[in-house]
Amino acid sequence: MKGLLLRLSSLDADAAAALRVIAHFQALLSGGSLEPVVLARSTAGLAQCPAGLELADGRTARFAPDGIALPGVPGHVSAAVDLRPTGRVWLERDGGPGPLDDLVLEWMAIAAGMGPHRDARSPRVADPALVETVLSEREAVEDRARALRLLGLNPELPLRVVAVAGGEGTDAGVEAVALLARGGPRTAAVRVAAVGALAAVLVQPGAGTDSPARELRQAMAERIHERGPGGERRRGVRLGVGGSVAPTRARVSWGQARAALRFAVANGGPAEAVVDHDALGPLSLLAEVPVARLRAEPGVRALAELAGRDGGELSIAALAAFCETGSLRRAATALHLHHSSVAARLAGAEAALGWRLRDPDDRFRAQLALYAWRLSAAA
Repeated sequence: MKGLLLRLSSLDADAAAALRVIAHFQALLSGGSLEPVVLARSTAGLAQCPAGLELADGRTARFAPDGIALPGVPGHVSAAVDLRPTGRVWLERDGGPGPLDDLVLEWMAIAAGMGPHRDARSPRVADPALVETVLSEREAVEDRARALRLLGLNPELPLRVVAVAGGEGTDAGVEAVALLARGGPRTAAVRVAAVGALAAVLVQPGAGTDSPARELRQAMAERIHERGPGGERRRGVRLGVGGSVAPTRARVSWGQARAALRFAVANGGPAEAVVDHDALGPLSLLAEVPVARLRAEPGVRALAELAGRDGGELSIAALAAFCETGSLRRAATALHLHHSSVAARLAGAEAALGWRLRDPDDRFRAQLALYAWRLSAAA
C-alpha cells in the first residue's frame, strides 16, 4: 500500500478518491467470482458514467451507472484501453475524461484479464504465503508440492520464476499484475505474488513453449509507450527470468531470476529491461563476484564516475548501444538520436575509459565493464 500511495502522489485528483478506485478493483480481484457483466456494472457505478467491455471470446457488456444494462453500440467513448490479444474496456462520459478515468480503465483492464471467465493459463494474483512456500529452501518437498497444487499448478511440469522490480515510487506487485494482465505469456499458467520488495511470478509454460522472455519484452515494449495515470512514462520496471526447473526446486529458478534482474536496466529498452538468465550464459558468473571487487575494478570505477557527470546517463546509453550494435548509425537509430550526437557521447566515454571503442578487444572490455557496473549498482 505504501507503493500505491507514492504512485498516487502524481495524481491531481484527491488521493482518497484514487484509493477508493484501487480498493474497489482489489476487492473484485480477490472476490473469486468476476464475470464481464459484474465488472462492467461495478465500474459504471464507480465512475458514475456508462462503462463497457468487449472480450476476446466475443462477449460484451455495457451498463449505465444506475446498474441498468445498455443495449446497442457505445455512445460517446471518452476513454478506452485495448486488451490483449483483442478486446477493450471503455467509459462513456460526456465531454472529456475525468481526472481518475485513466486509473479506472487501467484497473478495469487488469480485472478483465484476470477474471475466471479466462482459462487456467490467465495471470492470477496468488496467496503470497503459498508462493513463499514454493520458493522456500526450508520447507519439505511435500509442503511445496501441496502449495503448488493449491496455486493451481502441476507439481509434475517444469516451471520458471520471474522476478519483477518496480520503478521508483511504484509497487512491484501492482506493476507485475498490470504488465502480465495486458501481455506476457499466453500459453502458460501464471501466478503473481509480492515477495518482499519484489514480485515473484510463477510461470508454468505449456508443452513445447520457450522462455517467457520474448513475450514479456513485447508486453514491456507496449508498456513503455503508454502513459501512466499522471501522464508519466511507464518506465523503471525490470524483470529477471529464471531457468526451467522441476516445480519443487523453484527456489533455484528464483535465485537465477534475481541474479538476472541485477543485469536488467531500469530505463533501457525491452531487451535491456527483461533479462533471461539462460541467455546470459557465462556472463551469469559475474553475479557471483563480490560487489566490492566489482566496484574496485578500474573500468567499473570509470563508468561510475562517467554516470555521475552531467549527461552521464546518455553517455552510458550511447556506450551500451554501440557495444551491442557495433555500429554508430545503428546505435543512433536505437537511441533515436542523430549519429553526430552519439559520436560525441562515445568520444567522452572513450576519454573516460581510456579505450578505443572501434577496437574489438576494447569494445569487449567496455561491454564487460558495463555488465559489472550494472551488477555493482544493482546490489
